[in-house]
Amino acid sequence: MHRSEHPGESSHGPPSDPRRLHPSAATPGGPHRRRSRWITVSAVIVGVGLLTALFGFGLGRDPSVIRSPLLGRRAPDFALRTLDESRTVRLTDLRGQVVVVNFWASWCAACREEHPALTAAWDRYSDQGVVLVGVDFQDRKGPALEFMREMGGGWPVVEDPGGRTALDYGVAGVPETFFIGRDGVIRFKQIGPSPYEVLTDQIQRLLDQRG
Repeated sequence: MHRSEHPGESSHGPPSDPRRLHPSAATPGGPHRRRSRWITVSAVIVGVGLLTALFGFGLGRDPSVIRSPLLGRRAPDFALRTLDESRTVRLTDLRGQVVVVNFWASWCAACREEHPALTAAWDRYSDQGVVLVGVDFQDRKGPALEFMREMGGGWPVVEDPGGRTALDYGVAGVPETFFIGRDGVIRFKQIGPSPYEVLTDQIQRLLDQRG
């Protein structure tokens, strides 16, 4: 009985058309290469899944409650000139008092929103051993002085040439506020505008602490 064959195909030898070969023989590397490919694809999928989970976790957290590595540590020292150049404010000179260090800027809308709360807290505590220091952040002196004239506030406001103090405190944006106890240790950090209740609660807590 006659059996038809394709041109170039012998009935006595192995088939010459690679399409008729077993897939593992037609593909260089065979099963090992396919396993490697699947391992690579799986690793990529797992990596993307982890990144997605981490990103979602970060978005779901309130940045104002992220713990600063400075909490519980001695506040970085500074000696900065006031914007009106009338004096130099040294943190070491304020030891024994509760110190609130507020990083702000005239171009910052949230700082304008926060300012009335700072003013109210200053009016309440300025004669009780509490010092508020405003540190102007990445700003120009003229607009900063105009901001203070417009908004009011009797606390010292200092400039930070080169942003060195902001770097020491790990400031990423404004406003950010640090609450320092009488012992010179940072006890609380607020990221974003500080409501009056946060200011008074943290200041009173530090005033109530002894030592």
